[in-house]
Amino acid sequence: MPRALFAFFLKGGAAGLIWRNVEVGSMTRFIFITGGVVSSLGKGLASAALGALLQARGYRVRLRKLDPYLNVDPGTMSPYQNGEVLVTEDGAETDRDLGHYERFTGVSSRRSDNVTTGRIYSTVIARERHGDYLGATVQVIPHVTDAIKEFVTADLDAEDFVLCEIGGTVGDIESLPFLEAIRQLGNELGPGRSMFVHLTLLPYIPSAGELKTKPTPHSVKELLSVGIQPDLLLCRSDRPIPDAERRKIALFCNVSEAAVIPALDVATIYRVPVSYHEGGMDIQVCRHFGLEHDHEPDLGRWHDIVERVLQPEGEVTIAVVGKYMKLLDAYKSLAEALAHGGIANNVRVRLEWLDSEVFEKEETAIHHLEHVHGILVPGGFGERGTEGKIAVARFARMRRVPYFGICFGMQMAVIEAARNMAGLPGASSSEFGATSDPVVGLMTEWNKGNEVVHRDTDSEMGGTMRLGSYECRIAPGSRVHGIYHALTIHERHRHRYEVNIHYQERLKATGLVFSGMSPDGLLPEIVEIPAHPWFIGVQFHPELKSKPFAPHPLFTAFIRAAVEQSRLV
Repeated sequence: MPRALFAFFLKGGAAGLIWRNVEVGSMTRFIFITGGVVSSLGKGLASAALGALLQARGYRVRLRKLDPYLNVDPGTMSPYQNGEVLVTEDGAETDRDLGHYERFTGVSSRRSDNVTTGRIYSTVIARERHGDYLGATVQVIPHVTDAIKEFVTADLDAEDFVLCEIGGTVGDIESLPFLEAIRQLGNELGPGRSMFVHLTLLPYIPSAGELKTKPTPHSVKELLSVGIQPDLLLCRSDRPIPDAERRKIALFCNVSEAAVIPALDVATIYRVPVSYHEGGMDIQVCRHFGLEHDHEPDLGRWHDIVERVLQPEGEVTIAVVGKYMKLLDAYKSLAEALAHGGIANNVRVRLEWLDSEVFEKEETAIHHLEHVHGILVPGGFGERGTEGKIAVARFARMRRVPYFGICFGMQMAVIEAARNMAGLPGASSSEFGATSDPVVGLMTEWNKGNEVVHRDTDSEMGGTMRLGSYECRIAPGSRVHGIYHALTIHERHRHRYEVNIHYQERLKATGLVFSGMSPDGLLPEIVEIPAHPWFIGVQFHPELKSKPFAPHPLFTAFIRAAVEQSRLV
């Protein structure tokens, strides 16, 4: 399908004809990854690791996620419900698994790499209203499944492999249209261009002293009930799987013993590609597609990363002061980016997760920060916990502890400086209500390329923030200039509120400077205190672009500053 036509499909337009056949490059192969038994087995990580393995064999890959929930995207979902929202370069709010894909493969995800039931149905209904179905009764088969197949096979760039993860657990009613769609695709593509991988759980029962294999054939039976025979089984286990049990699983699930791959717990997630290779996963994939597999894949960078993670030369402690501490997946990319900063500096990064509300409720709570070597305040929404974040920023500034404010964390640092250094005790954000000094305010207009984007307080919440990659101009000679070694950068955004440029000179007089700006000079992107050992706030989300083999420079510099701080404590 031409990219322009697919773009129209993404917008819910009436672009599509009824699906007729697979219109993709003849060499592109599709691997569909499903999960069974229980949720949270790690399909995203498994997909990402397989992608890394195929890359290590010299193949081009793209990874995609089909999410069964009815939300159009996860942008309006609570962090406690769905964890972090991954923002792509082109401004889509997507599932956090796309973060795994990027961290393991280095391939930037696009809007076309994540779709939900909500977006599929929105598109189908829009087509029906437009009359595209010529009066036909609109049904799940073929209309919904056709739309899913369009998504899976469109907007590709001659990749060798497309790995497509289906969210949820086999047996859930929500995922049935997706399973039917990939079943149809498997038939249309044929076994030479399609493969089904099923991830299951082998639980260990302590009282019986053995691994139980029975859940796996039951899960495969669920897949068979919708017409899908898995070609490879990936079996999660917290201990080695005896050969006898692998033979038993193979017999009951109609696969070869070599296609029963152990997915064992490992000391670091960055050892997963190596572990899967040791289990023979990439060899089985190559065999399935009739590809050469005698040579060893180049896993050198993964061995190096694992060695740095498991054998560091030191340790630093970083306090992460946020507001979504009941589900740390809300900060998944952040935690990984901090670990990447540790890899770059060959140190272990020990994280202390602190709820910002603690610093509002306890007068002595600041003692939680006395021993840390760096403080990071991440993004967030809403007024809850903000005074605690402001107190933490004040502590870091006055105690000269390295401070890293991301998005909301930058805004709170600016409010703290305005209140306590610039003589503006009423400084606040209009997000929290009327204020005499709106140091942070709602964006109503900004530039996106050649387009002027308008928003107001009555705009819908979904997809109405400043999203995706934007250009930032860095001040020559600033600290961030020395970190990036560039005067122009591009970083990903996700926010509605912005630091008010009208307070720039007053804040600059206190020592807080705006060292990064939008190209038009109206939107502050980076603030820093040059006289401080390391005090930087950024309006964007640098954690979304960090990778273990290419740590983000800001996280590398922050952890380096924490290492220096550890020598002073």
